[in-house]
Amino acid sequence: MTHTSTHTADRQDRYFSAEPGQRAMARQLFQQVGTLPLICPHGHVDPKLFADPNYRFGSPTEMFLIPDHYIFRMLYSQGISMESVAIPRGDGGPVERDHRKAWQIFAENFYLFRATPTGMWLVDELHDLFGITEKLNGKSGQAIYDAIDAKLRTPEFGPRRMFERFNVEALTTTDPATSTLAEHKAILESGWSGRILPTFRPDAVVNMDMDGWRQEIDRLGEVSGVEVRDYSSYIQALEQRRAFFVEMGATATDHAARTAHTEILSNRDAEAIFQRCLAGKTSGDDVRRFTGHMLVEMARMSSEDGLVMQLHIGSFRSHNPTIYQRFGRDMGADIPIASEFTRNLKPLLDRFGNASNLTLILFNLDETNYGRELAPLAGHYPALRLGPPWWFFDSLNGIRRFFDTVMETAGIYNTVGFNDDTRAFPSIPTRHELWRRAACDWVAGLVVQGIVDEEDATQMANDLAYGLAKKAYRL
Repeated sequence: MTHTSTHTADRQDRYFSAEPGQRAMARQLFQQVGTLPLICPHGHVDPKLFADPNYRFGSPTEMFLIPDHYIFRMLYSQGISMESVAIPRGDGGPVERDHRKAWQIFAENFYLFRATPTGMWLVDELHDLFGITEKLNGKSGQAIYDAIDAKLRTPEFGPRRMFERFNVEALTTTDPATSTLAEHKAILESGWSGRILPTFRPDAVVNMDMDGWRQEIDRLGEVSGVEVRDYSSYIQALEQRRAFFVEMGATATDHAARTAHTEILSNRDAEAIFQRCLAGKTSGDDVRRFTGHMLVEMARMSSEDGLVMQLHIGSFRSHNPTIYQRFGRDMGADIPIASEFTRNLKPLLDRFGNASNLTLILFNLDETNYGRELAPLAGHYPALRLGPPWWFFDSLNGIRRFFDTVMETAGIYNTVGFNDDTRAFPSIPTRHELWRRAACDWVAGLVVQGIVDEEDATQMANDLAYGLAKKAYRL
């Protein structure tokens, strides 16, 4: 694998402006921040990768393709079945077992990812992690598979060694409220120095429309030691679980809702809705109101136990029922919807927006409200911070639009830097590098326009790359 399709100079300046002065300044800034440790405060890497010191990725397909819905989503959009590229079916249906065949399909269709963030990440991963410079296509697919597979069989490509090589200072996983955190316990007990922390994710016991909600409530009672019979015992069980997560090193919670609706229910109304749902008689309005109420309750709990609260809004999840029935949730069929924050968040902000002991980080999938609502809200309320461009907008152009739309109103210090939000562990450093390069290029543009001087620019680049995330997530 020695044929070079990119030049060193091109890679050195990738994602920077074509304007010579801005490009030179971006390069200078990136040289100062490009090797800073990685703060990974929100992601979905499975902690089992690190619990077993001898864990190995089974194949290139298992490492790159199977965990990454960005990849198989694009393939599916072109009529390539998820079964044919070895994506496991939740219903137990047949899928391709030969990972070489699955990889070959991926390789033959890699052209689909041209100019997409996934294509950028993958080219960088292949080059930086595996030393592969040849383009991935049908002709080169098997040779590249062999080159990756050979390295995956070596100790250097075990997850723990990769974690150290990536220079990750802290990585958080996303864990259900009912998790025993067994893998996290195993990591701690192993004596390994890697800092892997849990994040409290209670959606399965809060959002009443999720499949298995009733069973999850029973599980919540089991793991908390609190018999959940009513709303009061439900809150008690959640508080117990949060305390357990804090003991295990958690610094944050994570919440997903379709909208940012919040409201404050009386205990009587909350109890009535809770009992209807226990009996299987809940309505859509019950779900909306209870989720909105519980977001306020979670803000209250965070103001008391110090866990940073993350709120992800605006995804119509499992939009394709066929994919949901075959493969389950979170399999590339989630679509953004328009969102509103100013009115929807007001009940929560009336109670906690001025609190100095709460950090609420907002993420959304509706770019139209970046400048209209989110930047002005975060630019006023002490409790609010804005998360980076998320999901569909975690891209070079999405990041650029975010900087241009948000920073002038909110300032960079009401944002929280970057988080990679990925299940695909090897993509972490490349995602951070893309963010850091885009950030350095944006700051460089401010320098050449005379908006900030080089001293301020250096500090801004450092904060965007490292400092903001470390501070916001208390890592």
